[in-house]
Formats: sequence, structure tokens, C-alpha cells
Amino acid sequence: MVTPQFKFGEFVLNASTGTFLRNGAPVPIGYRVLLLLTKLLERAGEVVGKAELMDAAWPGMAVEESNLSVQMASLRRLLGTTAGGVDWIATVPRLGYRFVGPVETVGPTDIAPNREPGPSICVLPFANLSEDAEQQFFADGLAEDLIMRLGRLRWLFVSARNSSFGYRGKTIDVKQIGRELGVRYVLNGSVRRSGERLRIGAEVSDTLSGHQVWSEHYDVERSDFLTVQDRICDSVIGAIEPKLFAAEHQRFRASPPGNLDAWGFVMRAMPHVWTWWPAADIDAAEALLRQATALDPNYPRANCLLACMRAARGLLGIADSGIELAAAHELAEQAIQHDPEDPWTHFAAGFCYMVSRRFDEAVGALSEAISINPSLAIAHMILGSTYGYGGFPKDGFHHLAIAERLSPRDFTQAANLSIRGMCHFVSGDFLKSVELETRAVKLRPHFGTAWRTLAAAAGIAGDHVTAGNALERAIRLQPLLSADWIERCYPMVRSEHRRLYLKGLRLAGLT
Repeated sequence: MVTPQFKFGEFVLNASTGTFLRNGAPVPIGYRVLLLLTKLLERAGEVVGKAELMDAAWPGMAVEESNLSVQMASLRRLLGTTAGGVDWIATVPRLGYRFVGPVETVGPTDIAPNREPGPSICVLPFANLSEDAEQQFFADGLAEDLIMRLGRLRWLFVSARNSSFGYRGKTIDVKQIGRELGVRYVLNGSVRRSGERLRIGAEVSDTLSGHQVWSEHYDVERSDFLTVQDRICDSVIGAIEPKLFAAEHQRFRASPPGNLDAWGFVMRAMPHVWTWWPAADIDAAEALLRQATALDPNYPRANCLLACMRAARGLLGIADSGIELAAAHELAEQAIQHDPEDPWTHFAAGFCYMVSRRFDEAVGALSEAISINPSLAIAHMILGSTYGYGGFPKDGFHHLAIAERLSPRDFTQAANLSIRGMCHFVSGDFLKSVELETRAVKLRPHFGTAWRTLAAAAGIAGDHVTAGNALERAIRLQPLLSADWIERCYPMVRSEHRRLYLKGLRLAGLT
């Protein structure tokens, strides 16, 4: 039986694929929220009891009713209101919920292919036209910030940084980029620095026609650089979605650091942050981030990225997990206090909670990051990891698929593969785990967690040669790897999953 698609208002839901579109643009949606929405749409106009909804979202699981309330609140925020200003979902006191809006049930062939992507954009790395190559961080930093700010607009799909930066140095064919990333617009530009003066050029092109729809040049003092970013965002949004611009134009604004040089050190650190953390890159990132905090001790972005680096040391087993995580939590909380509207601060807290096995807090913090910036691919990826470590692999697969859609040409693909492999390990599919971890280590030979999970999965699967070789590589990258470390520090929440993981490592040869 082919699962129908549901069309209501500006939305289309394909329950079988988990695809949710608003005006043709993909909308990130949580796995449990997806299941609840599907059940409500199947019974549109009827009262659906709380017990039935909980069975639909958590089949075979005993969960508190408060979980349903939390997920329904997320669903309501996601949908907003109908054209008439009414909530799509009505609460029926003491009974359940009812989907009140008109719903059209259609087959997969009844909706024309989405030939014109909805509101969606890719921000390419800006070209550095300065004679000094060291000024590249101005160009990269401008693109980084524009991606983050535009990503806060719920109606705008923003391709992830690592996909768009993959086009650096290549001849720009906006039509090809549109096809490869599934976006309607491309933003690119250049930065030239001469002394304390900056000339910034930016343009937006339509990927369907290839025509330029907006362009502008800005001549500013270096000290005014950060304010120009707001002006560019205003202009870009106004060019591609003028009707929506008036309603949401404030949402992307971020609190700038008090010190431009501190911002510069953070931008220099970002390439090391995105490499999925070999030890050398963690060291390089930390050194630059500490220079930023020396200039601006309360700079949220610097502190939250420092938190991520220190938590990564614990996750990778290359430093004392207790010491690193205690410092990481403190830095993340400090960052949130100074800028609760920056999604990166909540992402950092969620990552630290995940590594500390604080499952509920990790899900909450990462969900908050995604609520602020639905296009933050790495938050979806780490939320997928959190669900996998927590024993909910289906939820993990769902968010990993969203991350892949947001960033289809991402060099963190190895991390996505490895997390999927871990989720398959938790679900008991050890051969699939071996396959995915093998692909991950081919892409990233320094990826210690992938080698470790490959050893465990291959050990359980009976492939002792692969398991032994993988364990050797894992120990080379993590010399302190031991059964005690797995029990104390490995982020798997459930003890039965840790025991199985340790069994696989012992079959691989861990003593």
C-alpha cells in the first residue's frame, strides 16, 4: 500500500519518506513530531485521544504524558496558524487533540515535481581580493555569519556551510549549484581590504534563470564591518522574499562581539572546528579561541566553541573526560547567559550534555538550537547522535537524514556515516554498522570513534580480522582506550548497550 501525501495550507507531508515541505522548501521536523502530525492528519477533523497519539509516537514504549505535551507544543510552533489566524491543532480538554484545518489527501503522483525550489539559498565563500592572503578570514567570516543569520529565518532553507564552502576556488555556475544543493538562490561576493578600509561586494542570483536579482557594494571602515552584515542580510531577504521580509527581518540579527579582533580569531578557528576534530585541529582551534577570549572574555561564540573542543577531547578519549567536561559545561553555560539567541550556544550545551550521558538535557538543548536555526545541519547531526547513544536509533536516523539534506556536499559526511553506523549497532544490525564505519574511516582515516565502533561491530559480527585491524587503529588514536574508559566515559546511555559495545571490543582483542 502506498502511503498518501497530505496537503494543507502551505504544507505538504509525505509520511513514508518523512519529507515535510512549506511552499516547496524542506522544513526540518522531529521524528516524534512527524509521527504525531501523521496521525492527526490521518484523522483530520476527529478527536484523537492522548493514548492513541502516544502509541503512534512511541510505539511499544512507556513514556510520561508530559512528553506528548512537549512534542505537541513543538508541532504547534512549527505549523503556526492558518490563513485565518487559527491554530491548526485544537486541544480537546481531558480527551486529546483535533486537527481543525482543511486537509487534502493525495497520492504521490498527484503533486507535480517541485521544479522550482521554495525559498532557499546557498552562501558561497566570499573571494578575498586583498593582496594579503592572511585577510581571507574576513571573507570567510562574512560568509559564515551570513549563513548563520539567514538560517534563523524559519521560512528560508539555507544550505550548510560545509556544502557551500566546497565550491571555493571553482568556476561559479549558479544553475549547477542550484541542482546539486536544491536551492533557488546563490549569494556570493568579495572582500577587499586596504588599510582600515574595506570594500565588500555581494550579489544574489536565481539558479533557475541564472540571472542576477540583486547586487550591491559597500565601502566601510574596518570597525563597521560587523554592521554591514545586517545590511546585506536585509537586502538579500528583501530581494528573494519581500512579503516575508517585513514579518521576520529581525530574526536573523545577532549580538556582535565587542571586539572585532576577537571575532577575527574565532573566524580563523572555524576551519579547524569543522574538520571533525583530529587532535591537531582541536589544539589549533583552542589556541585561536583562547586568543579571542583573552580580548573579549564573555564572547559567546568563542566560549561555546571552546566548550565543544573540550567536550570533544572527552568524547575522543584524548584527555581526562571528567576535567574536560566540567570545563566544557561551564563555558557553554557562560555562553548561553551572554547570548541565549545564538543557536551555537545551545548546540554547545547539547553536545556537552550528550558526551556526559545527560540525555534529556542534550535533546532539549539541541532542539532549542534547531528551533532558533532550523538550517543548522550539525545540530541535527548531533541530535541524531544523541538519540542513537540514548537507545532511540529511529529518531537518530531521522535527524541524520535531515542533516544530510541540509548539507549534501559536506566533508563532515564521515561523521554522519559513523553516527549512522553507531545507530545500526544499537538497533542490532552489526553488518550494516561495519559497512558504514568502513566508509567513514576511508573518508577520515584519523576518525578514532569510527575505528572504535568498527572494531566493536566487526567483533560482534564475527569478522575478527577487520575487528582486530580496526582496534589497532583505534588504540593508536586513543592510547588510553580501555574497558574502564568505556564504562565511565563512552556516551551510550543504556548499560546493556555499553556492555554489548565492550563485548565487541573484547572480541576484537581489547584487554
